[in-house]
Amino acid sequence: MKTYILRRLLLMIPTLVGISLVCFILIQLIPGGPVEELVSRAQSAAAMRGGADASKALSPEQIAQIQAYFGFDKPAWQRYLQWLWNVLHLDFGTSYTYGAPVFEVIASRFPVSLFFGLTSFFISYLVCIPLGLWKAVRHGSRLDSLSSGIIFSGYVMPGYALGILLIIFLAGGSYLDLFPMGGLTSDEFEDLSFTGKIFDLLHHLALPMFCYIISEFAFLTFLMKNSVLEELGKDYMRTALAKGLSFKEALFRHALRNALIPVATRLSEIFTLMFAGALLIEKVFDIDGMGLLYYNSMVNRDYNVVLGIIFLSSLMALLGRLFSDILYTFVDPRIRFR
Repeated sequence: MKTYILRRLLLMIPTLVGISLVCFILIQLIPGGPVEELVSRAQSAAAMRGGADASKALSPEQIAQIQAYFGFDKPAWQRYLQWLWNVLHLDFGTSYTYGAPVFEVIASRFPVSLFFGLTSFFISYLVCIPLGLWKAVRHGSRLDSLSSGIIFSGYVMPGYALGILLIIFLAGGSYLDLFPMGGLTSDEFEDLSFTGKIFDLLHHLALPMFCYIISEFAFLTFLMKNSVLEELGKDYMRTALAKGLSFKEALFRHALRNALIPVATRLSEIFTLMFAGALLIEKVFDIDGMGLLYYNSMVNRDYNVVLGIIFLSSLMALLGRLFSDILYTFVDPRIRFR
């Protein structure tokens, strides 16, 4: 097992290099960039001041200085090798938009997405496992069919679309005004008592958290239900019942553990949730997390931040896959990696 883990860790190096190289090439193909963005702003400012020729707001020498400042005076392959060398020293460069190290920019948004991701993840597991088990035992009943319809409707509706509907109906959009429309705290948050701060935070988190949970909640519930149904139909269950075990004993002593294998291995997603962020949900509720940072960085051509997020999220995804394989060996002792 140790050899397998070491081999997987070593394979991550060329994989990350390949991912970063492909993303770097694609970024180079996108029209525009930080230099063009600054030139465009200078031209817009000159036009607003009533300049005679806004297109000459910056001289060629000034544009060349800007290119040198951002490193765009070098060929693309040199810039990529320099970026890769800096990453080896945990330096992801400087954000063009925020003027701060990329790692600091990402770290400032990281807690928000981490909180939403982990909270929705654990709530989903705590509810979906017993709910899926109950639905499997009651398979075909009216309550099972009714709950399946409700859960499936949540699965097919995108989180951002649900967020828009919740704002319209519950956050003062057109009907009720029970929740705030966005943000994480109120303007007077610092003046509230400790209990008031907790209530205010929960009040702001209710709607976006529901949107975060809904799709994962539906998927895990159906996954758990189908896994249990599959195990209940296997020969070892019929054998256990024939030997005198009650259905409840056979279910919890034999079927449940095997049914948890596909569900437990999804725990590996805890790594990707650290950097995931939900772009459109964060945009709808004005939550300053990783998803919104990635979106704004793409719009503003802040390529250092984009590459930093892609690299770190890819690293977390690869570690999650390795964690998933390790979980297999604990949940199912028959599996061995060499």
